[in-house]
Amino acid sequence: MKKQKTFAFLATVLALGTALAGCGGGGQQQSSNGGSSTGSASGSLQKLVIASVGPLSGQYSDYGSTAKAGAEYALKQRQEDFKKLGFDVQLLAQDDQADPKQGVAVAQMLISNPDVIGVVGHVTTGASITASAQYEQEKLVMVSPSSTGANLTEEGKKVVHRICARDDQQGSKAAIYAKNQLGVKTAYIVHDKQAYGQGLADEVKKQFEKDGVQVVGYEGITAGEKDYSAVINQIIAAKPEMIYFGGYYSDAGVLIKQLRDKGFKGIVMGGDGYDSLDLVKIAGADNANNVVFTSVVGDIGATEEGKKWISEFEQATGNKVGIFTSFGYDSMNVLLHGLEEAIKANNGQKPTREQVLEQVHKIRDFQGQFVKVAFDEKGDNEFASVYVYKYENGQKVYVGEAK
Repeated sequence: MKKQKTFAFLATVLALGTALAGCGGGGQQQSSNGGSSTGSASGSLQKLVIASVGPLSGQYSDYGSTAKAGAEYALKQRQEDFKKLGFDVQLLAQDDQADPKQGVAVAQMLISNPDVIGVVGHVTTGASITASAQYEQEKLVMVSPSSTGANLTEEGKKVVHRICARDDQQGSKAAIYAKNQLGVKTAYIVHDKQAYGQGLADEVKKQFEKDGVQVVGYEGITAGEKDYSAVINQIIAAKPEMIYFGGYYSDAGVLIKQLRDKGFKGIVMGGDGYDSLDLVKIAGADNANNVVFTSVVGDIGATEEGKKWISEFEQATGNKVGIFTSFGYDSMNVLLHGLEEAIKANNGQKPTREQVLEQVHKIRDFQGQFVKVAFDEKGDNEFASVYVYKYENGQKVYVGEAK
């Protein structure tokens, strides 16, 4: 997901401590950098560090904390395997606050730590893009569970990888679903003037125009405002069947409530930025009915195997499964697979960052717990999909894969 809103930034002060615990139980220590590391070096084991980076504080902490929890759980399950190979692999969790500038600061810190061999993250596209420029210089591989912006992998950086679908896939499939499955003929498109929201809105608009759905309006609103009456009055006057709003749940909740208060009863649609029950709290449960959204993450509880994994995860960690827990888990396993292959290719010796990068980049047929992974030359996952959800009676309901 994208987030390019910047926060006040002091170059000499890095908010790098982990604000939210990922997994329960023992084995966590505070690192000298202020993050948390899992396990500790023992005997003759060589220390290796994998960083997990995303927003662990602030408005979007749910995205980063859930990805971190999944990554930490995956690593704990594999630590003994790596100890048999002679390595103590630890997790270093860092908070980039979904801020591109803070993403750079975190990346520079990680690069300066010679034990850091790879990064699970970043979680938001804005921070991923700025951080990736730093990682590229040092050949430090990153595997993002959730950065969906198309331009992340269009810049030609070999270190960049993601297991999720891109926004151009998400936006176009959302528009196709709206036309074919929801029967939408007229739509009003709104966005939050930011890279993630506007990027999705533009893709939806492009697909609607291609498929003959009439776009009766296209407007931007300012994220964080509390009164959207100006654009709402325009929407009501245009009488669309559906409103597509590209943005995050906090603004979507306010917009939806005000739309319903003005009498709009039609469909409201958005992207994975809607995936938070806080949207329901802000909009009101009744107002959230008839709200549909796409996501790059499927319903992991839809199968018996998935339900079993959820139960084991929650019992082992004391955490509930969240929006990016599953993809944080699979991203870590992808990185660990690359690390293991790099160790083997290096005759059991500690691999370089470039050697780990090479092994991750060549992954073509890795079956994760929740998604199959094959990276193309850009670092996109050829098996990534888009899914549809809706809110009904205050709850998130899985609809199925977007077709």
